[in-house]
Amino acid sequence: MIRLWGRKSSINVQKVLWCLAELGFEEGKDFEQIDAGLHFGKNRTPEFLALNPNGLVPTLEDGELVLWESNTILRYLARQHDQSKRFTADITTQYQSEKWMDWQLGTMWPALRPAFLGLTRVPENERNYVAIQKAYQDTNTLLALLDQQLATQAYCSGNTFQIGDITLALCVSRWILLNQTFPDKTGPRPQLHNIDAWMKRIEEGTQYHVVAEKEFNIAK
Repeated sequence: MIRLWGRKSSINVQKVLWCLAELGFEEGKDFEQIDAGLHFGKNRTPEFLALNPNGLVPTLEDGELVLWESNTILRYLARQHDQSKRFTADITTQYQSEKWMDWQLGTMWPALRPAFLGLTRVPENERNYVAIQKAYQDTNTLLALLDQQLATQAYCSGNTFQIGDITLALCVSRWILLNQTFPDKTGPRPQLHNIDAWMKRIEEGTQYHVVAEKEFNIAK
């Protein structure tokens, strides 16, 4: 049985949980999820550090194989465990998906993360609202690029849902929720209609509900 270490509120753990759901895996039957990180602890124990010396989540155990880095875990699961061919793709589609995964990790999430952490983790009296709003507005600019891509195709890599959409949609959902929850702190959110339509397709046609969040709590 696969074992997944990490709290369910973590964006990177949610990537893995969503991917597992798309592959037809059921928690308790096909994989075990162990809460770890933040208030759950466990990620600094000798047992965990032997698996992942970074002390971060998620960490995946599949037999003797141990993986960390969420996007790498998604790539592995899609290649090793996609018996239903959920993510079958030609090489062009695959690498179109791959580039958006790298963009999410290296460009979009670093831009949005200061706003997300500042508004959901940092105590109110310690928040830097100037930096928070700048981070959010910088993310607006970046997401306009994704919106342009989605003007001519249904998903990030073409006309089929791929693991790249998982990584992007979890960031976009936080971008939307931040503005809904803290509109005066983020500044305006532009109407990116292609992203809105893409998110609707994802909500209606995938296992997104497994990880969908409706509101934020402090210290998640």
